[in-house]
Amino acid sequence: MSEAVRNLEPKAIWDNFSNLNAVPRPSKKEERVVQFMVDFGKHLGLEVAVDKVQNVIIKKPATTGMENRKTIVMQSHLDMVHQKNADTVFDFDKEGIKMLIDGDWVTADGTTLGADNGLGVAAIMGILAAKNIAHPAIEALFTIDEETGMTGAMGLEAGYLTGEILLNLDTEEDDEIDIGCAGGVDVTATKSYTEENTEGQKAFKLSVKGLQGGHSGMDIHKGLGNANKIMNRVLLATKEIIQISSIQGGSLRNAIPRESFAVVVCDTKNAAKFIAKAEETIATIKTELKNLEPNLTFSFEAIEAPYKMMPIEEQNSLLNTLEKAHNGVFKMSAAIPDLVEASNNIAKVTVADSKIQIESLTRSSVEGSKKEVVQALKSVFQSNGFEVRLSGDYPGWQPNPNSPILKVMENLYADIFGKKPKVVACHAGLECGILGKNYPNMDMISFGPTIKGAHSPDERVSISSVQKFWKYLLAILKNIPEKN
Repeated sequence: MSEAVRNLEPKAIWDNFSNLNAVPRPSKKEERVVQFMVDFGKHLGLEVAVDKVQNVIIKKPATTGMENRKTIVMQSHLDMVHQKNADTVFDFDKEGIKMLIDGDWVTADGTTLGADNGLGVAAIMGILAAKNIAHPAIEALFTIDEETGMTGAMGLEAGYLTGEILLNLDTEEDDEIDIGCAGGVDVTATKSYTEENTEGQKAFKLSVKGLQGGHSGMDIHKGLGNANKIMNRVLLATKEIIQISSIQGGSLRNAIPRESFAVVVCDTKNAAKFIAKAEETIATIKTELKNLEPNLTFSFEAIEAPYKMMPIEEQNSLLNTLEKAHNGVFKMSAAIPDLVEASNNIAKVTVADSKIQIESLTRSSVEGSKKEVVQALKSVFQSNGFEVRLSGDYPGWQPNPNSPILKVMENLYADIFGKKPKVVACHAGLECGILGKNYPNMDMISFGPTIKGAHSPDERVSISSVQKFWKYLLAILKNIPEKN
């Protein structure tokens, strides 16, 4: 399977991508991929450094005749989102990604592919290893932990880089040049309660599955189903009949939750009534989402009754909290058409062992709007007795429509492909804004090949788009402006 991918063109990207995807690289566990990159750079005889947070910097001199061009920083992140289908047997800590070719697409066998941002990493590796590609002096920056906190970009200190231009290779539409992005903050609400014993009751395991999921920034405007919200609607509709024992919904803050599982108990005499009411509610939800989520499934499984359950008062408080907590688009941008300005993703809900934890990721390109969403969430959570903790706050990247490298790239795109590129800002979190804090004079741009379904097992990358991206990248490197 994966060997066929290795032979795709351009081999300079696909061969490196295949090698990279053989290395487990979850966020916050990047030790193996950091060593992989260090070994790669040293094998080429290039200057390699690892900073205190484990970002890897590999420097390559300019090719002959390009010495007078501006030094560029080429940047991508090493970590990837680890997600798999519930029925896929796969150990991310031990196995390499199993890749498949499906027409014009490369995808994975029931897991995320790692094209976000592995294709960017692989492209930089291809440039570093090349002997016949014209380019100025390069500082390759491979950051860690982009997906769960941006701690690599945050931890990069001033002085490591001298480049005047940064090319971030983490955008996911090949006809777009990105000049701005949203910032974000993690919002975590927690609460403890005293469990009650269960006696002589019937128990069910409930499952919400089959949702598309996706990137909580790039896909939030699509109105896709959120498994935590859907499960909550079912539980809210049946709250007079059941008591909750446990809930496990979602997995990562930056992924729209695809699945949720709950264990509930009810009196045996009310079991049929519960099932009927739950099925009625899910039928309504399926009708609402029939065009967006045709594969949504909801199932019941009778199980042995658990020993503990949540008191009715705490249960009602939880369900009302989740009903009122904002999920999805909060505000659209007034400055840029069709751009989401602020949003929130109710990413993960955990109820177990007398504890409740609700994890959200709030995004906004405007700091004031970000604070507005956070305050709205805090108001809901705190009024229901939750403690709220904010963490991982990172800034957005303010667009610069007068960027010199943007003009170069716009003209090149038009010359090569016969039409103008789309110059955009995105609702995802790119590292440019963070890197700009310690390197404020660096001219930054983001672009990349077309990737669909990032952060979900449906993730795939267009083969023809990678070819287009590579052609464009080589032209950009050849046309980097001269030093002042």
